[in-house]
Amino acid sequence: MTTILHFLRSTALLLALSATPGWADPAIGVVMMHGKWSMPPPWHLTVSNAIEHEGWPVIELTMPWAGSRLYDEPYESALKQIADAVRELRAKGVKRVVVAGHSFGANAAIAYAGSGGDLDGILAMAPGHVPQRSYDKGTTRETVDLARQLVASGKGDERISFVDTNQGRKRGLSTKAYIFLSYFDPLGLGDMPTSTARIPKPVPLFWLIGTHDPLYPAGSAYAFDKSPPHPLSRYVVVESDHANTPIAGREQIVAWLKTVAAQN
Repeated sequence: MTTILHFLRSTALLLALSATPGWADPAIGVVMMHGKWSMPPPWHLTVSNAIEHEGWPVIELTMPWAGSRLYDEPYESALKQIADAVRELRAKGVKRVVVAGHSFGANAAIAYAGSGGDLDGILAMAPGHVPQRSYDKGTTRETVDLARQLVASGKGDERISFVDTNQGRKRGLSTKAYIFLSYFDPLGLGDMPTSTARIPKPVPLFWLIGTHDPLYPAGSAYAFDKSPPHPLSRYVVVESDHANTPIAGREQIVAWLKTVAAQN
């Protein structure tokens, strides 16, 4: 059912994109990504609806960390999904493309930008997934070290079991060693401080964090401050927990997108 729902939504989106005259304003479009283990409807849905209400197109992606996929492809494939969606919007005449996400989706938006991906802005709502911290705490150390050994010895396709955590919840999963390592290596794509520091040129970054989010105490110094400065970048704090942060910041998000769309 999950796959069918996403297929229907994607089909409807493609039909909408084909009807460019129906857009109220194609000045900006958004590639949107959900959080870890997400199943429809995603927590960020009200934000997507608010963006579409402005007449701007939104492409919703089903990422490898979705509840229906559970790490079936490596992080590099996820970045390709984003790139394909950006090209789709560009081909339809969208002037500026913002790559956005909630939780793990925000991590991916930042990783895509840090990898030099084509985009005009980053919307990171309650960014999540912190492999360096997980490794340092010992939560993933044993599995990461095993995955590294397997990949180094040419056995990256061997499946390994691991315990995945999501805002205090735990889930036993398994995937190929090289896939696991692509997400959980503390030196890899999932490390947000590294990714923000690697963003090759200044682009607007909207970092939205809730006061009850586990990452809130780290402040802007954790990763936001490491991105190339841009006059439209914002570090915004809302009174919320991790899951409800997109809802709490919806109005600020739309207002910020309008400023990005209005750039000369």
